[in-house]
Amino acid sequence: MKKANILWSFFSSVKLTLVLLCLMVFLFIVSTVIPQQNIAPEFTWLADIYHSKIFYLLTAVFSLNLIVCSINRWPVTMKQYKSSCFPPPSGLFENLPKNRIIVTDKKMTDIERVVESLLSSKISTWKKTATETETLFYRERGKFSLWGVYVVHLGVLVIIAGALMGSLFGFEADLNLAEGEASNTVQLAKGRGTRQLDFSIQCNQFIMEFYDTGAPKTYRSDLSFIKGGQVIHQGSLLVNHPITFEGIRFYQASYGLAEAGKAVLAFNHAGTESPEIQVKAGETFDLPVHNAKATVLRVEENMMQMGPAVKLNIETDKGNMQLWLFQHIKEIAEVNPGLFSEVPMFNPGLFKPLVFSLKRTEKQYYTGLRVVKDPGVPLVLIGGLMLLIGMIMIFFFAHQRVWILVHQETEGIKIRLAGRSNRYQEALQRQIDHFCVQIQKELTA
Repeated sequence: MKKANILWSFFSSVKLTLVLLCLMVFLFIVSTVIPQQNIAPEFTWLADIYHSKIFYLLTAVFSLNLIVCSINRWPVTMKQYKSSCFPPPSGLFENLPKNRIIVTDKKMTDIERVVESLLSSKISTWKKTATETETLFYRERGKFSLWGVYVVHLGVLVIIAGALMGSLFGFEADLNLAEGEASNTVQLAKGRGTRQLDFSIQCNQFIMEFYDTGAPKTYRSDLSFIKGGQVIHQGSLLVNHPITFEGIRFYQASYGLAEAGKAVLAFNHAGTESPEIQVKAGETFDLPVHNAKATVLRVEENMMQMGPAVKLNIETDKGNMQLWLFQHIKEIAEVNPGLFSEVPMFNPGLFKPLVFSLKRTEKQYYTGLRVVKDPGVPLVLIGGLMLLIGMIMIFFFAHQRVWILVHQETEGIKIRLAGRSNRYQEALQRQIDHFCVQIQKELTA
């Protein structure tokens, strides 16, 4: 029993609350300020404080501390909440200021009517009890504010529950997609590996716009969400305009150059040039002769310091052949006479009767997506709202009680006013003084 009392006293200590808060704030500051590359191996958990054992331990002890403190406070709060208005507290009407005692020769019924009218005009509840010689009025307001501290404590506990839920069951990850690419595998943040999603994300189109200076102006990703082989949802992803799908939020976070870009090709057949063909590495297109197909093997921005080039693999019924297409092949051939005989695969007319040409290469960008799942967000929002409501209850309202005693004495009827409040006593005293002035004004009218 003694050990239980020691533990209870330990967890109900306000000093423990302050120590825990200071320790958590200190750890959060340290994990934010210290560069990750400078953290010693034994302190790597500081780089991911919200998934560390120390974070779980501190939040668990802090939650237990709040719960025990709330339980300790409960009997006092219940006593205040259930406190009886009749009879009034002992000594309430003793040593009152002179302005709180009104002497009048009016009839008791007239005085009661004035007091009732005054109390009825206020947003509050009031009661009265009467005997042969006196009538006691009671007005109460702000009784609900007694529970403000519990609303705050509960709000903090709900926020902690939301944070732990997000830490345990949520994740943050990155996903880079080139135009036309789809994937269901994301790279978890902090190097924690990969994660498979229940659906795939496909980048249908990635649009980049630049200022004249070359700085990026805007970028947009047109995404499709595919599940079971079907497109379930489509949307455009912009900076500060995320998309949510199945509880997972996608943000436009970055962009970059893909390893392979696009190439724009054409070929000449019997003196007629074909329409331009836009292809990427790995893509295949049909050729009009020998039932052939061409596959782009590589797209190079500067092949062997000779400019943009594309490597093709041409497949026919008789076999395969490969050749390189250079955008500036005429200039290269002029500088290197006999090039085509020495390196036949550099000859754009190697696959007869077609003569290929590389019009240009285009840089291809990938879109960088930030993938976030945090199932604790609703709880954090609810807890934050509860915290705000609790603070309003504590700091903007008070449990105020006012008693007005109308007593028949030998020299006349005396009206005494007194009150109590759990906070903001000065405000209550001003209200009582205002009541006194109003009662005197009504009685002398």
